[in-house]
Amino acid sequence: MDTQDETTALKEARALFIKMVVSNWELQNQRLNGWLAKLPEERLSEPVAEGKNRAVYLLGHLIAVNDGMISLLGLGERLYPELDELFVKNPDRTFAEIPSVTDLKAKWANLNAALTRYFAELDPEEWFSKHNAVSDEDFAREPHRNKLNILINRTNHEAYHLGQLIFLKA
Repeated sequence: MDTQDETTALKEARALFIKMVVSNWELQNQRLNGWLAKLPEERLSEPVAEGKNRAVYLLGHLIAVNDGMISLLGLGERLYPELDELFVKNPDRTFAEIPSVTDLKAKWANLNAALTRYFAELDPEEWFSKHNAVSDEDFAREPHRNKLNILINRTNHEAYHLGQLIFLKA
């Protein structure tokens, strides 16, 4: 195999790997969307288990964390930075008022549509470049701290919380 063939094969392998990761992120979103569609909205105010977070809090948390990918990946300005105070920096039930379930569902749908557009625009090489929370020096030593790894991490995070949410049966 000559060098050009190896380069082409590497590019194809990278593109395939990216497609697998993005497809898994989309699958987790579909699963969460399906769960949200089945559960009556009033059930989202219930804790997923005794003494645990409410489902509405976990939804807000997922929106806030996934929204952080926009700036972390250098894709633009976050859509909902105000949610960090409610759903990332503080535990559930800290605030008497949080956004409604309807509002959070709309934000979830809007955020995922925006992220889907952003992800489609990223070139394969960009996925393997450093994200905005790692220094050039650290990235030189640890090239796995790239944009694609952020998406893998956030997909796992979403799957983890979906595992909690399914305790609330429709």
